[in-house]
Amino acid sequence: MSLDLGVFCKSTLDGEVVDHCFSALFGLAQNGDPSYLDWLMKAWGWTLAVAGLGLTIALILGVVMGTLRTLPNTTSLNRWLVRISTAWVELFRNIPILVQVFLWYHVIPSFVLPLKSLPSYWLVSIALGFFTAARIAEQVRAGIQALPSGQTAAATALGLTTAQSYRYVILPMALRIVIPPLTSESMNLIKNSSVAFAVSVPELTLFAMQAQEETSKGVEIYLAVTFLYALSAFAVNRVMSQIEKRTRIPGFIVSNDASLAH
Repeated sequence: MSLDLGVFCKSTLDGEVVDHCFSALFGLAQNGDPSYLDWLMKAWGWTLAVAGLGLTIALILGVVMGTLRTLPNTTSLNRWLVRISTAWVELFRNIPILVQVFLWYHVIPSFVLPLKSLPSYWLVSIALGFFTAARIAEQVRAGIQALPSGQTAAATALGLTTAQSYRYVILPMALRIVIPPLTSESMNLIKNSSVAFAVSVPELTLFAMQAQEETSKGVEIYLAVTFLYALSAFAVNRVMSQIEKRTRIPGFIVSNDASLAH
């Protein structure tokens, strides 16, 4: 079976071959009709935008909630923060991502009126961010608990408060430990962004479904979309790998008890 890659250089309006495959995206043809390649690249941009915004939300919330789950059981406030953060994590990691997208798009704006003014890609990004944050929170918690107890003891001996201990000692070490699982979550978030098609965000999956119907070239369309998803995930993997190498602490080994527990 031969592939008809020329489909990407056809107009999305009349199906005729355009002068330049990037006729509309880069303005290579004056008053040129957009090609399917133009449409594909724009859809890729939407996918990266949704995934990037979702990852930003996930990292911020995940680190905060994961940290709160490990607070020492010394005060009533700490105990309440641990309970609240635990309930938050259990709630958002146990609701399917597609259901969360529908909740943020159809239900929650009915109660939180300012959300009605947000575009759909923002709501999808929030849903992706909350879902992924619950998973990142567990990884951050595991990273903190994997640290040798001497780290906390040393911070206490120096007279640091709980907040200072986390800020200057515990989190800088724990976040280095969890970079590998964070890499997987970042790659998963790019793939999970495909659920955005359910609320008509014009990302790669929605492009593939619509372009396949218009052109009857499903093999070529889905191969191109698959390649871009894989390329995006691979790029994230390489970036995170470089970050891991640059932040690695030579000779540091997590506590044996924590390693066995996880």
